[in-house]
Amino acid sequence: MLTKINTPLPELESWGSVTNLGAEVLEGDVQCMGAMLHGAPNNRVSCAYFGITKGKFRMTYLFDEHSVVVEGSATLTDESTGTTTTFGVGDSWFVKKGTPVLWDVTTDRFVKNYLAVT
Repeated sequence: MLTKINTPLPELESWGSVTNLGAEVLEGDVQCMGAMLHGAPNNRVSCAYFGITKGKFRMTYLFDEHSVVVEGSATLTDESTGTTTTFGVGDSWFVKKGTPVLWDVTTDRFVKNYLAVT
């Protein structure tokens, strides 16, 4: 099966507070939402759209992940190196399992498409 990943975005279902994913919220009431395309969040390999609302939070990645921004913008800081990068629509990144990341979502909603491997 070949699936084109583009707009319009599928409807994203509420996944509750980002704290449900092990994050520590520092500012705002950060809510997350998503739409699974392959696998499930706890599978060895998964692919989905993942969205979050405006705010600031910290989380350590429990998996390797490649992401592409499809809506909004956010500034991410790799707390292990101090490197800060702002990502907008079309930008992508790769993060290794175990990396502590500080998220600062500056738009009302931020959505990425990701592929994760545990």
